[in-house]
Amino acid sequence: MSFRVGGRLASLTVDEGDSIRAGQTLGELDRAPYENALLQAQANVSTAQAQYDLMMAGYRAEEIAQAAAAVKQAQAAYDYAQNFYQRQLGLRASSAISANDLENARSSRDQAQATLKSAQDKLRQYRAGNRPQEIAQAKASLEQAQAALAQAKLDLHDTVLTAPSDGTLMTRAVEPGTMLNAGGTVLTLSLTHPVWVRAYVDEKNLGQAQPGQEVLLYTDSRPDKPYHGKIGFVSPSAEFTPKTVETPDLRTDLVYRLRIVVTDADGALRQGMPVTISFSHGNGHE
Repeated sequence: MSFRVGGRLASLTVDEGDSIRAGQTLGELDRAPYENALLQAQANVSTAQAQYDLMMAGYRAEEIAQAAAAVKQAQAAYDYAQNFYQRQLGLRASSAISANDLENARSSRDQAQATLKSAQDKLRQYRAGNRPQEIAQAKASLEQAQAALAQAKLDLHDTVLTAPSDGTLMTRAVEPGTMLNAGGTVLTLSLTHPVWVRAYVDEKNLGQAQPGQEVLLYTDSRPDKPYHGKIGFVSPSAEFTPKTVETPDLRTDLVYRLRIVVTDADGALRQGMPVTISFSHGNGHE
């Protein structure tokens, strides 16, 4: 078992050999970095939401009125600068002023004209409202921030490791204080439900191994009291018998892998225990 996210292992609540219940908390990472990331993501959503709402609402009447007043003021300044420039032209023609004085008047007129144009453009934008492209961009930014918030919530949630089902803890691979990468093994859990057996059958007995077929399972510790099971899976392809199979006459054969679910398992069945299966006519295959 592992954490989906990385970080410093803060605690483990179970030891090797403990019985585990489904949903039980097994350990936690240091949550502080992920809590901070969540707060930042929430703030980003608030900012993006406010910007989007502003874009959708458009400009207020007060803002439009202020922009119109700015245009009126800029127009008056331009009219004055234009009239002054015209007077300076006449004076220059009679050599009453210098060329530098005329250039200053022209510069003032041009600056007033630029200010007027800027004010007019701003008023035009306020009256027209925000462009669709700007609104779409604000919406996209909001959706991106919302997605980041959802991810931050998920990351924080995944700093807690819980048991997927009942079982027994086999190993603790790390201890608190260890820096973990995402997906690094922390605990090994042997599931108690369902209990299943990996078995192998040769080709001559393959016809008896059908999904749903009931079988008997014998262990060395109770050879006269079999467990009961059902075949749940039959491999579609043959393979050489694994070395762990203890039946000598099968070790060099091509066999088919079976998965058998034990229907009456108890605590005497342990992980890795050799088991012999028997079909209805009594032939056993491990």
